[in-house]
Amino acid sequence: MSDVRCRFAPAPSGSIHVGNARSALFSWAFARHHGGTFVLRVEDTDAGRVSEEAFHGVMESLRWLGIDWDEGPDIGGPHGPYRQSQRGDLYDLSVRQLLEQEDAYPCYCTPEELEERRRAAQAAGRPPGYDGRCRTLSDEDRAIRVLEGRPKVIRFAMPQRDLVVQDLVKGDVHFAAGAMQDFVLVRSDGSPVFLLAVAVDDMLMGMTHVIRGEDLLASAPRNAAVIEALGGTPPRYGHLPLLVGADRQPLSKRHGSTSVEAFQEQGFLPEALVNYLALLGWSKDAETTFLTRHELVAAFDLSRVSSNPAAFDTKKLEWMNNHYIQRLDHEELAARCLHFLTAAGLSPDLELLRRAMPLVRERMKRLTDSVELLTFLFTDDVELDQKALAIVAKASAGYLGRVGEALKAVDPWVSAQIQAGMDALAEREGLSRKNAFQPVRAAVTGSTVSPPLPESMELLGRERTLERLGRS
Repeated sequence: MSDVRCRFAPAPSGSIHVGNARSALFSWAFARHHGGTFVLRVEDTDAGRVSEEAFHGVMESLRWLGIDWDEGPDIGGPHGPYRQSQRGDLYDLSVRQLLEQEDAYPCYCTPEELEERRRAAQAAGRPPGYDGRCRTLSDEDRAIRVLEGRPKVIRFAMPQRDLVVQDLVKGDVHFAAGAMQDFVLVRSDGSPVFLLAVAVDDMLMGMTHVIRGEDLLASAPRNAAVIEALGGTPPRYGHLPLLVGADRQPLSKRHGSTSVEAFQEQGFLPEALVNYLALLGWSKDAETTFLTRHELVAAFDLSRVSSNPAAFDTKKLEWMNNHYIQRLDHEELAARCLHFLTAAGLSPDLELLRRAMPLVRERMKRLTDSVELLTFLFTDDVELDQKALAIVAKASAGYLGRVGEALKAVDPWVSAQIQAGMDALAEREGLSRKNAFQPVRAAVTGSTVSPPLPESMELLGRERTLERLGRS
């Protein structure tokens, strides 16, 4: 195993966003490509935002995608614990070291004072960030503030020099001296801030590469500065372009589903979602559209990650999902559809479900489509939808009864014979095949959309088919 160490560090406040899932996928693929170690770490220092349910949901979503880890909160490892809420002593030691080195200092500015200075800076056309007021306080001034009972935070003393992040995706990113103000490491209640915890954890866990969204790019020089002040070597950073919707705005709930859990519940295959996420901002080459996890790992290289935002297109994901649905054998596809059919209150006969798969696989963009396409097979209480009712109502008087009489003579009850019987009836009635079949489809399946009608009637069986025609 190489010395490459990568991590995914979610803050489990809800279901995992597909943008975060892509970051996890790229980080995982990078580690696996280099024969390195992939670590799952949980950023749960903000107790008010995280939940155990969300934490377990994140792990389940990663497992569903096929993203595994070598160290983490559930399996342990040599650098644990892997939950920030359990690493407080390590953060305290690091802060103590920074204070002793004068790389950090107590700040006694009140929220009201900070707001007043922010407004004054804006009015004067200056940057509105922290002005470093407490950085140069004398011991006497600090003692006075302690006696006054002022609460304090601990701030990091940012280096007063230009900083450069050599980003593996974006190239060199420059931050001018003074552009990054001294930031808070420890809140007034003693709890560590994200910027401290991330830096300490990356250093102590030996992270060599951090691959994450570009919304965290501004954190990179801060993270690196803290690690260097503590005597460590910062990891190499690679900041991925954000996912956007069709309007080129950051992907959010207003664009529809955005979580891995939601796409799972809507019947997308993990193979399809992984493939699609892999191609959002990365490509193996100019020709490859479909690739497995194994092929992704073998080919993954950060040099092929684009720095431009990637548009998330659900229609394209559906197209890719259909491709993967068609690649499943009938047994496997039936097994995957079973969950959605039972969730809809149906109790499918497994053999009948397997036999139905060749009829519906090309029509299914999502596994949930199986409910609409196959409900008629697994219930005797078929209700005609509005379109089906209208079509049955338009049929000539007694037409469905005549269809039933004609089909009684079909023997054996197989699709080819059913087709022949229907065609003969259509000719006698002077109807096109479409006009002859539409009322029958509506009466038998309750819908205007179904698998091919003769094959559907074969699966349904003679008795159930004739009963439905007679009922209508």
